[in-house]
Amino acid sequence: MLLVDGASMMPGTPDDGVPPCRYCNAAREAAQADDETDSAWLAHLYLCQGLSTYSISELTGLDRQRVTRVLRKAKVPLRPRGAGRPRPLRRGDPPGIRQLLAGLYQAGRLGSPQIAAITGIPERTVRDRLRRYGITLRTRGGWNREDRQTVPAEILDDLYTRLGLTADEVGQLLGISRNAVLRSAHALGVPVRAGGAVPLRGPEEIELVRALYADPLIAAVLVARDVPQVPPGAALWTRFPSPVRLTVPLVKDLYWGCGAGLAHIELLTGQPAMTVRGFMQRTGIPLRHPGGRTPFLRRWRESLRTADSSCTTPAQTCRPPRSARDKQE
Repeated sequence: MLLVDGASMMPGTPDDGVPPCRYCNAAREAAQADDETDSAWLAHLYLCQGLSTYSISELTGLDRQRVTRVLRKAKVPLRPRGAGRPRPLRRGDPPGIRQLLAGLYQAGRLGSPQIAAITGIPERTVRDRLRRYGITLRTRGGWNREDRQTVPAEILDDLYTRLGLTADEVGQLLGISRNAVLRSAHALGVPVRAGGAVPLRGPEEIELVRALYADPLIAAVLVARDVPQVPPGAALWTRFPSPVRLTVPLVKDLYWGCGAGLAHIELLTGQPAMTVRGFMQRTGIPLRHPGGRTPFLRRWRESLRTADSSCTTPAQTCRPPRSARDKQE
């Protein structure tokens, strides 16, 4: 306990049990003492206000060394140089903050700046708490995978497979683009027709993800580059919570070595097609001339035609001719 002019000079508040000084009791924090050299006033500025000796010198007009001498003479414990002002005690997170952040971020689909504006928590702290609580962060940028429009598998099965509507017609009914319909179909493993609106099973129908994994060239590249094979059946961001990191050798092997397209690389790595395109432009990987089928699709069709032409076994291992299938259906 430090006594200066008969008053307690230990800094504190009524809540922590330490009585404040006489200037705090008189509510004169903003006021200035009549005598700038008053040790009680200087101690109040140093202990209660948390000012440094340099700040007190600028405020009072006294020499810094004189301020230090007065404080030492008054037996005020001085902080070591470079220690800075006392930091507030770190307190635990308020109860329910985890549920609040999860609801705003996952269910409400709000970003960290919006959550910071609503809760008053700094944006950096919001992202830190999301990571601390194990909440998976969404990918950043203009091509956010999680915010894409998707079509449920039941609707695709009814409209596209059973009714035989085209991707354009399904998109018009649902108010989304044709590419969104096809992207959802490929990700969910719904067989996509390569042409026409008649829902016939056979070479005109492709389950793209399984066809990509079944391709020998692509399978060899995935094994060599340690890229896991993730089966279809869910949205892209669900299949790849953490997208595969793009590297120049991986993209070159898939795009030029295997003849895969940007959409194919998206299905294999979880990186959006436009992200793959931007990566190729930044790293100097040239793009093929637009239009036409990719080398992978031409190779896949040729393998199916070869398998059909060389088939001489019963129907268990071979597809029947088109006319026979039409009669069966």
